[in-house]
Amino acid sequence: MTALPLELLRKLQSAPPNEVWTELFSFAWEICSPEISGGKVASVITRRDRAIAPADLFIATAGWDLWSCYYGSVSRTAERLADWWSSNSPGRAVLVLDALSLREAPWLLHGAVARGYAVHAAEPTGAELPADTSPFAKALGFGQRSSLENNNPSGSHKLQGARTDSVDLPWQDCVDLIDASTDWVLWHHWPDERIHELGSPGHGLSALANEASDQLISDDFWSLVERLTTGRRLVITSDHGYAATGLFPDPADEKQAQHLKSRFKSGRSAPNEESPSDWVPPIDLVLQTPHGRHAFALGQRKWKSQGGYPTLAHGGLSLLEVAVPFIELSRPSGS
Repeated sequence: MTALPLELLRKLQSAPPNEVWTELFSFAWEICSPEISGGKVASVITRRDRAIAPADLFIATAGWDLWSCYYGSVSRTAERLADWWSSNSPGRAVLVLDALSLREAPWLLHGAVARGYAVHAAEPTGAELPADTSPFAKALGFGQRSSLENNNPSGSHKLQGARTDSVDLPWQDCVDLIDASTDWVLWHHWPDERIHELGSPGHGLSALANEASDQLISDDFWSLVERLTTGRRLVITSDHGYAATGLFPDPADEKQAQHLKSRFKSGRSAPNEESPSDWVPPIDLVLQTPHGRHAFALGQRKWKSQGGYPTLAHGGLSLLEVAVPFIELSRPSGS
């Protein structure tokens, strides 16, 4: 494992929590967002994951108490999205790609530029804790993802005026869903559905990286972007990211492994009213969040579980589980 750059490490050790989180998110963004050229997509993505590992190690050891400052320090996606919505006039669209991580940002950013879109914002924002679907939906006032189906959301959500849908359809079929309504919110279930399918042993990050590349450079996907940006400014973002747990090490201490297996089974978080474990630095944390009290697996750890621990997962405390892209696009004038 490579070390963190010395200048960054000094900032992490001395800056207040909000600045530290900004530095950590920027570090991950700078690693993940450059264009991927050539045909070795999976190896590039894997190399980038390994380059982020030292930052995860820092916030799981020397900086583990930063997680208690996550709320109040990180620009959270739901909060950022609600602010964007309220500060822009009608002619707005949001495409939520469920579980999209920073890894997939290059195909969106460089695809947009190549196809002539104007990129107004491109930055990392933070998931809710736990880094799962329902907390993000609740933070926006929808209750759950399915509430958006067939334009039937609650009346109190934060993206008022939008026509909504939540689907798991091919991109070209989604194009036909987008009518001439002034404002749109479309929550698509890709890549989350594939993360759960490809998380079984024998699959993992390489398979998902190759699929993501194919999907996000496809004409069908960009046809959907074109339809959403017809008369609208578009934000593409996500509810949470994911961890490439197939790359994570097992705990060397068998007692720690048993503790993690007992508390989390094959997951990364769990509702919890118990006290944190006694290890220092900790291997898991118990945090009170706006979505309840939960225990979280901390950092890059996996453990043996029945059926094999998934090679892709989310809900725990690592950078690429909680940091997601927030990209704002529009079509050039006259197009």
